[in-house]
Amino acid sequence: MWKVTSALIVAAFGIALGACDAETQSDFIACESTYALCTTAKCEPSDGSTDTVSCVCDVKTGYSVGEKPCSGKVETSKGTEVSSRYYPIKSYAACDNDRPWAWCLDKPCIVDKNDPTKAACACTVTKDQGPYLVVTDTYTDTTCTTDLWSSATVQGVNQITDFLKTTDELKPYDIKVLNAPK
Repeated sequence: MWKVTSALIVAAFGIALGACDAETQSDFIACESTYALCTTAKCEPSDGSTDTVSCVCDVKTGYSVGEKPCSGKVETSKGTEVSSRYYPIKSYAACDNDRPWAWCLDKPCIVDKNDPTKAACACTVTKDQGPYLVVTDTYTDTTCTTDLWSSATVQGVNQITDFLKTTDELKPYDIKVLNAPK
């Protein structure tokens, strides 16, 4: 059975509260650092766990958004660690089914020693949080029914996009929903 961690529940509750009160400060932080970008990452089970998956993400340097401050590169016993953060997207497919997806925002990632442009991120498996998305520029009938993707809820992406409209460092794109009802 897939489990939702208490941190995810607390984060979702905090986002829901923020949506109810326009005066509430945003929980997002824009900053500049080296980070892992997981928006298009496919994920695989890791170490027999049913609540954590490994997602291979792109390592980037520049402005990004998360719920925690930027940490940049940190040397650990496992290797160079960076955090997974968000960068504006241009398009996505909205998925409204009960398939699991991976929550990677602010998760720890270990940079690949052989390919420093990639990092393996330990992301939390979640589902049943409402419509979620798959970041893609091409929609097919199988986009929402195959693979386990690093993702977020549609509501969450709308909230982070609204936050980005208030920043000077990083501006959002006009997002195209590929499978929007006609």
